[in-house]
Amino acid sequence: MADDLLIRRRLQVLPALLAATAVVLQIAYPLTHGLARDRLTVGIVLVFAAAGVAHAATSRGPAGAVGLLAVTAVPGFAVEVLGVHTGVPFGSYHYGSSLGGQVLGVPPVIALAWTMLAWPAAIAARHLVRGPVPRVVVGAWALASADLFLDPQMVAAHRWTWAAPAPHLPGVPDVPLTDYAGWFAVALLLSAALQALLNRTPDAGDAVPIALYLWLYLGWIVALAVFLGLGAAAAWGAVGMGVVAVPLAITCRRP
Repeated sequence: MADDLLIRRRLQVLPALLAATAVVLQIAYPLTHGLARDRLTVGIVLVFAAAGVAHAATSRGPAGAVGLLAVTAVPGFAVEVLGVHTGVPFGSYHYGSSLGGQVLGVPPVIALAWTMLAWPAAIAARHLVRGPVPRVVVGAWALASADLFLDPQMVAAHRWTWAAPAPHLPGVPDVPLTDYAGWFAVALLLSAALQALLNRTPDAGDAVPIALYLWLYLGWIVALAVFLGLGAAAAWGAVGMGVVAVPLAITCRRP
């Protein structure tokens, strides 16, 4: 009995440890270059996604962790395969070699990138609004708006390239508007699936994904504006993702 209790306590700490590791790796990202940055990119996705899966397991049970992967990584990878071969729903693009080997034209790590971002976004929505429809919409926006930060820095690092990046946001010439529209469409589907999954269990112990969402918001603003030379993308992301992140931060400050 004592051993079981000790194991459970250690497992409860795991999401926070993984989240802290992910933060450290992200801080290191703009300070590295070349192959080191390529490898760090993959490491960030793996550790960040692992933090989400571990949190789902400890807060919602093993079924929650399996469900998280099933409704984010699997459809996320499928829509990326569709995207690189047809241009739907994001526009025409292709992946470079810096994210490792590819399956059907897509690096497998990209599947976990959807998990990495979707879980904190879904949890943020649950702590901001009530009701199934508002939670799906807010969760979708929370997820899709993250791409205002993500895509410009990944394109600048040659992780993927757009065939026709126009029309685009002012100051962000390498990412087409079709990408953001496609992200929101996919995010709506993932958000609906995640909220249905989360509705099966009570909300509890969600500090880790909430902290990660707020960290992504602040960390990306600083990284893009100060270290990566992507000031316009930092501004667009600050506004777009701020629609969720700022109210979430205010909510967290309330007693």
